Amino acid sequence: MGNTEKLMNQIMELKFTSKSLQRQARKCEKEEKEQKLKVKKAIEKGNMDGARIYAENAIRKRTEQMNYLRLSSRLDAVVARLDTQAKMQVIGKSMGSIVKSLDSALATGNLQKMSETMDKFEQQFVNMEVQAEFMEGAMAGSTSLSTPETEVNSLMQQVADDYGLEVSVGLPQAAAHAIPAKETEKVDEDDLSRRLAELKARG
Repeated sequence: MGNTEKLMNQIMELKFTSKSLQRQARKCEKEEKEQKLKVKKAIEKGNMDGARIYAENAIRKRTEQMNYLRLSSRLDAVVARLDTQAKMQVIGKSMGSIVKSLDSALATGNLQKMSETMDKFEQQFVNMEVQAEFMEGAMAGSTSLSTPETEVNSLMQQVADDYGLEVSVGLPQAAAHAIPAKETEKVDEDDLSRRLAELKARG
C-alpha cells in the first residue's frame, strides 16, 4: 500500500502546482486588461508611441497567460495519467482476489459464486475502460491550447474599436503613426489649394 500512498501524495502536489499556474494565468489576464486600458488612454491623447509600448506589454502578458494555461493543462494530463495508474494498482490487487475466488468456485463447482465473481471481474474492466477514456480526453485537452496570432497594430485597432476611437493602425498599408483628424483635414485643404494653384498656373 506504501507505493499507492506515495503516488497519491505526488498527485496531490501536482494538483496544487496546477492550481498555482492557473492563478498566475489569471494574474497575467488582469495585467493584460490594465495594459489595454493604457493603450486606450494613450490613443485618446494621440500618443501612438506610448500606445504601441502598452500594446506590446499586453501581448506579452497574453503570451505569458497562455503559457501558464498550457503548462497547467499538461500537468492536469499527467495527474490524470498518475491517477489512473494509482487506480490500476488498486484494481490489480482486487484482480488477484477475484482470480482466487474463481479458482475456489471452480474447485467446489459453485455456479452461483462463479457468476457473482465474473460480475465483479467484468466490472473491474468497465472501471479500467472509463479511466482510460478519461485519460485520453485529458491528454487531448492538453494540446488544444495554442498561442493566438497577435500583432501590435491589430491590438491597437481592437482597443480603438472597442472604445469607439478613431485610429488607423490595423491595416498593413497604414502609417506607423495615425494622423489626428484635424491634421488630416488640414493636409487635404493644403493639397487642394496646391492643385488649384497648379491649374491656375497652367491656365
